[in-house]
Amino acid sequence: MWDDAFPSFLIGLREGLEAGLIVSILVATLVRSGQKGRLPQVWTGVLAAVALALSFGAVLTFTAANLSGTAQEAFGGALSLIAVAFVTAMVFWMRKSARNLSAQLREKVTAALGMGAGMLVVTSFLAVGREGLETSLFLWTTARSAGEATGPAVGAGTGLVLAAGLCWGLYRRVLKINLTTFFSYTGMVLIVIAAGVLSYGLRDLQEGGVLPGGHAYAFDLSGTLDAGSWYATLVQGVLNLTVTMTWLQVVAYLGYLAAVMTLFVRGLRAAAPKPVAAAGQAVVAQPEQAGETEPGQAVVPEPEQAGGAAAEEGPKGAPTRNRRLLPAALVTVPAVVAGVVIAAGGGKPAAAATVTVSDEKSECGKGFTAPQPGRQTFQMHNAGSKTSEVYLINPATSAVYGEIEGLAPGTTRPLTATIGSGDLAWRCVPTGGDAVTSAAVHVVGGPGGPDAKAVLPVSEDDLKGPLDQYKAYVNSGLADLLTLTRKVQSDVHGGNLDAARADWLTAHLRYSSLGAAYGTFADLDKKINGRADGLPDGVNDKDFTGFHRVEYGLWHNQSAADLTPAADQLTGDVADLVKAFPTQDFDPTDLPLRTHEILENTLQFELSGDTDEGSGSNLATAEANVAGTRELLTVLQPLIQARNPQLLDTVNGGMKRVGDLLAAARHPDGSWTPVQQLDQSARMQLNGATGQLLEDLAPIPDLLEIRKSA
Repeated sequence: MWDDAFPSFLIGLREGLEAGLIVSILVATLVRSGQKGRLPQVWTGVLAAVALALSFGAVLTFTAANLSGTAQEAFGGALSLIAVAFVTAMVFWMRKSARNLSAQLREKVTAALGMGAGMLVVTSFLAVGREGLETSLFLWTTARSAGEATGPAVGAGTGLVLAAGLCWGLYRRVLKINLTTFFSYTGMVLIVIAAGVLSYGLRDLQEGGVLPGGHAYAFDLSGTLDAGSWYATLVQGVLNLTVTMTWLQVVAYLGYLAAVMTLFVRGLRAAAPKPVAAAGQAVVAQPEQAGETEPGQAVVPEPEQAGGAAAEEGPKGAPTRNRRLLPAALVTVPAVVAGVVIAAGGGKPAAAATVTVSDEKSECGKGFTAPQPGRQTFQMHNAGSKTSEVYLINPATSAVYGEIEGLAPGTTRPLTATIGSGDLAWRCVPTGGDAVTSAAVHVVGGPGGPDAKAVLPVSEDDLKGPLDQYKAYVNSGLADLLTLTRKVQSDVHGGNLDAARADWLTAHLRYSSLGAAYGTFADLDKKINGRADGLPDGVNDKDFTGFHRVEYGLWHNQSAADLTPAADQLTGDVADLVKAFPTQDFDPTDLPLRTHEILENTLQFELSGDTDEGSGSNLATAEANVAGTRELLTVLQPLIQARNPQLLDTVNGGMKRVGDLLAAARHPDGSWTPVQQLDQSARMQLNGATGQLLEDLAPIPDLLEIRKSA
């Protein structure tokens, strides 16, 4: 945990000190100008910036939690690159701005005082908000790379508290710190850390399929080093360097480090005070004066005033040498220390013996002995000629404790699993070959039974029954839909638009209850239920067709003659769908995914009112989506029940809560309250219940993922 805390501690200290200095200067300027009554405006802006940073972190966490495994890798990798860009810009900005920060902020405060209370709030909000957003992003990235949030959170919290204390001491003139030197040295350390974050982010993008070269390894030391050892964990936690790295990671790490560190150090040398020779003496340029202080008042000093100019720290020429030596030390010392420790430790401990992966039964699992219960790390080496998947399983139930996909020939990767008591074996699945299972070993003394931390795998055969049931449900629903849309068509042809409105809603709700099949409807879904958003002419565009086109006409007083072409096309497209659906390929993996995606679209489009073209029926559509999700859960219930019955109970409870809230918006005459007309409390309650239900549904795709170990 503590190795993961250091990068967050440093970012918390540095960002906290930047934000704290800004707030201190704002407060000091107001106090000095006799404007103490305006201080609440500063604190309002500061609190708003803190709230924004916390909300940003929550959005990142929620977004990542609701993505598939591959999408999470791509999302995390992209944000890691953004974090590197922010940190890089931050260290260069503070290197440049530290000397004149106080003067610049005093000018902004003076201008804000002349423009009213709002501008002072905005000034403090913008000044602190940037640091808050950078801290949230970097902390989220660090927590994700660490695999846990405790260490990064403790590190960042410690850094922020220390920064607050330093800022208070500077404000009260009880501390003297050379802030220019502080920001220079911490900037160098952050550049090294950012290089590791860049490397980690690129690896995520490779694993997410965004970048190539995921199996082109520059080195693989997993056969020599124990990835779970304290020294490997320390290097990975602080520098994000791992025992196995691809060529892209190595090139990016070294390239970023060389380029950015060189530019940063050159900038420090260029910004150093230049001596002026006078009568054989070196004269140090004087810093900008911060202004006089009245009795009893204090203004945060300029960096030079806080601790002396850098040129006064030693003999002539020493600062230049220090600036050259420190970056080199930051790069080389971790590598040297790691090498010494590795040499002294004699390599990887015997407890982490390599386990062989092979398509031969006699070789699969070779080197595996009965492990201790609890969390264990195994080094898996592919000794075969084919890329393979490998699973640690309970051979009696095929429940999976841990897995590795895409293990290339000749490479070694760690597999971490939490083990209970019972039998264990390895199942090796080579690409294009048959699965083989090693001999079993028996583990005793583990908590919670043999499969306490294992997942019962799902095969395509397991999903075949639910898929057939759901396809029958969709076929039946499409037959009803065709009858209902023909009734709407008949109403329009007969000029009975009141009946068409009632029949339109019935037909649209039937279509909305088939949400899990939309992926197989292909282009017909866009024709039948597409929206006008993004079309060049909006609702008047020739490509705006289907239910929402008819809805727009029915509730915007278009004539029967105007609506006839749209109603005819809708019925024709539904007829085409009824004919085409039985021949469409329905990917069985779509079923678990749709349990989450149907209501995700409901929250995005229906509960926001974005799809309302005049009928005010968004909540009715949301209820139909809930019914469709419930139908899907019904066919998947046996698979979920066998793997996580508690999850099923939680989901059913959430479904009932959302259903009850939607039912409350339906009037006795069958009409619905438009979502925009819900009172604020009811709307927030409905959105919150739907969001919670989405979180409850999110584990189902992973729980029912098809695994070759099955």
